[in-house]
Amino acid sequence: MISRSLAFLLFLIFSFTEINAQNFELGKVTIQELQEKENPKDTFAPAAIFAKKGKTFFTYNEQSGFLANHVYEFRIKIYKKEGLSWATQKVSYYVGYENLRDDKVSFSDAATYNLENGEIVKTKLNSDGNFKEKVNKYWNTASITLPNVKEGSVIEFKYTLKSENLVRLPDFEFQYEIPVNYFEYKSEIPEFFIYKTLLVGTFKPEMSGDVGQIKQVYASNYKQINSLYTGKDVPSLKEESFVNNIDNYKGSIQNELELKRFPDKPVVNYTKTWEGLAASTYKDANLVKELSDKGYFEEDLKKILSNINSPKQRMDTIFKFVQNRMNWNKKKGYYVDKGVKKAYEEKTGNTAEINLLLISMLKTAKIQVHPVLVSTVENGVPVFPNRTVFNYLIAAVEIDGEQILLDATSKFTVPNILPLNVLNWKGRLIKENGTSEEVELIPTKFSVNNNTISASIIPESAKLEGTLSLQKSDYNALVFREKFGIKTNENNIEKIENQFGGIEIGEYKAENQNLSKPVFEKATFTTDKAYDIIGGKIFVNPMLFFAYKSNPFKLEKRQMPIYFGYPEQQKFNVFLQIPSGYKVESLPSPIRIVMEDKAASYTMNIMSDENQIQIKVTQEVSKAIFAVDDYDMIRDFFQKIIEIQSDKIILKKT
Repeated sequence: MISRSLAFLLFLIFSFTEINAQNFELGKVTIQELQEKENPKDTFAPAAIFAKKGKTFFTYNEQSGFLANHVYEFRIKIYKKEGLSWATQKVSYYVGYENLRDDKVSFSDAATYNLENGEIVKTKLNSDGNFKEKVNKYWNTASITLPNVKEGSVIEFKYTLKSENLVRLPDFEFQYEIPVNYFEYKSEIPEFFIYKTLLVGTFKPEMSGDVGQIKQVYASNYKQINSLYTGKDVPSLKEESFVNNIDNYKGSIQNELELKRFPDKPVVNYTKTWEGLAASTYKDANLVKELSDKGYFEEDLKKILSNINSPKQRMDTIFKFVQNRMNWNKKKGYYVDKGVKKAYEEKTGNTAEINLLLISMLKTAKIQVHPVLVSTVENGVPVFPNRTVFNYLIAAVEIDGEQILLDATSKFTVPNILPLNVLNWKGRLIKENGTSEEVELIPTKFSVNNNTISASIIPESAKLEGTLSLQKSDYNALVFREKFGIKTNENNIEKIENQFGGIEIGEYKAENQNLSKPVFEKATFTTDKAYDIIGGKIFVNPMLFFAYKSNPFKLEKRQMPIYFGYPEQQKFNVFLQIPSGYKVESLPSPIRIVMEDKAASYTMNIMSDENQIQIKVTQEVSKAIFAVDDYDMIRDFFQKIIEIQSDKIILKKT
């Protein structure tokens, strides 16, 4: 399961291992730190976090009860111009609670340190560099921009987040796109609150803990659970190709409230099961009401379903109607903003409003359908079963034992083809009776690229001329349509010319109007980069401009899983006319490469007669996601393809 490659679930334990803490104190920047020219562990790093310290502790007052205080201190070194962006720091905080007061954020002790004439010069942040901004009705952002930051500077700052939300504590991140020399995170939790802790990422901090006695206003003395997490030399999490969401793999510490147990009061269990989440979602999101109100669309539904009896046809008709009528306002969520009825009238809405409308119309048409909660790629992988882990809603239809997933927010999706950012592990199908079940979001069916070339070699001009046919199905078709729409235009021509390394397109047309069918492109082309003439012989790469120019996996080691998004099959059929006065001297041998686990394969066959050479290639990647441990296999697989493609077809004069 993906969750095992992302993190491991750790219920709070105490170990008394020796912690090698560093003496870090704000305002104690040294000349040695300012003189450092590069990070000793990562000489290419544009900046480094010398130290990050975090602390979570609780305070109490009689009016509002317990309050969580989260204090963070940073010291960051700027090495290069590319690291100057770290001078601006932003913190998002929640203001959308129904029954709690807004979170509050405040910055302090912010300053820049530079070395001038051998002396340390400190420049404090003034009020001009401190900002607050409203993002939406749920979130605000507090930010600072530190002054006088340049290459060689050290910056420091502290911020405090105060929150009445005790159910989910803010994540303590200890891995970034720059290295972290040292971090520590302390939590001091009253015994009334029991949290389960999740460690995300591959870096494992050292941990220790104890139990202390606290005197405070609330009741009598109570015990406090103290925990400490520390780590040194955390490597930067570098951008890698084929990654879904880099934030899924950053090292962090997450805390979710499990139990609340006050003296002389019943224990409150906050650990939701997925079934508990299903039941509460139906209630909290008011789905029963939204799905039962149907009077506003019934007349339209009767019109579009006139004389349509097949459940599959009714589903398709309703899906297309909602897709064409409604316009997504780019807001995600599984809670409605203005309600489905008003969204229908205004022809615009968020993901919940559009897809709940779809579900309601399907239910009215006697089609079995349920909402499915989804966490999109950018939102991360859902681990804890609570309402905050999901941010999207789609529909799941069942017809004749087949489950069909629908999302009408995009103008280019079709049944069982979802937006790419929805392909994120598993969704959670929820039913009105409080039960739920997992739904596999990542497809198992190949999306196909079928590429055909019929071309002639013209030695007199050292050119290759011919026709190019490109056919894209399923997710490959969706990707094309999201980028270019359904109309033929000059951007399509430019796309092909850039994709295939400088070929020149003549006539071009695309068949792309019917979303249920593949995209079909056809063009004439000319290129002078398809072969070499050396010593009177013609040397042709059998894959022409389809050949890989380099291995897409260049790193020696990989930190994150390899994400292809969906299974893909690529087919190449190349027909080369042998020029007059030439014949085949040699052809590359047929070959088949299969990865050890058979999750990827590559097959090439070449044959010829007196007039023509035919090359057939099939490349398949049958898994959407590969674990980090598979990286060497994937890299070697593509390297072998590149080596195969370096073998040339050789033609000689007769």
